[in-house]
Amino acid sequence: MRGGVVVLWSIIAIVVLVAAGIFGTLVVTGRVTLFPSPSATPVPIATAEPVVDTSYKVSVLNASAQSGLAGAFAQKIIAAGWPSNDVTAGDAGSSFQTTTVFYTDPAEEGAARGLAQTIGGAAVSLSDAYKSLVDAAGGKLLVVVIGADRADAGATPAG
Repeated sequence: MRGGVVVLWSIIAIVVLVAAGIFGTLVVTGRVTLFPSPSATPVPIATAEPVVDTSYKVSVLNASAQSGLAGAFAQKIIAAGWPSNDVTAGDAGSSFQTTTVFYTDPAEEGAARGLAQTIGGAAVSLSDAYKSLVDAAGGKLLVVVIGADRADAGATPAG
């Protein structure tokens, strides 16, 4: 009986030592962290509520492969209440993938989001890319760049 107790304690000691060795190896190799640091909680970025503000001038630029889209979008914006002399349409001169409303001042985000809703949805971006157009307009200006995502059967292909 005494020999059985010794064997039992020997087996228990082997199991404990093997488990400690495995755990120690996991800690040393970095697969197990004893005291993990708390992860940062993501903070939602506040965005401005969309506001349809027809006091802004709007420049619509077609950056898709189809002609006529800038004019069609300009007419949609005018139909939403913008004065026709405050909405211009033209060619962007380069291709663009996603239709985007650009604004230059953080205070204009709500108006940009409202315009994006007016045209049926678009990305909104704070950028100085069209600052020269804003300066030339001499006031508040939002720039709509029509991307390839809006090219459809509604306009004739450029050619």
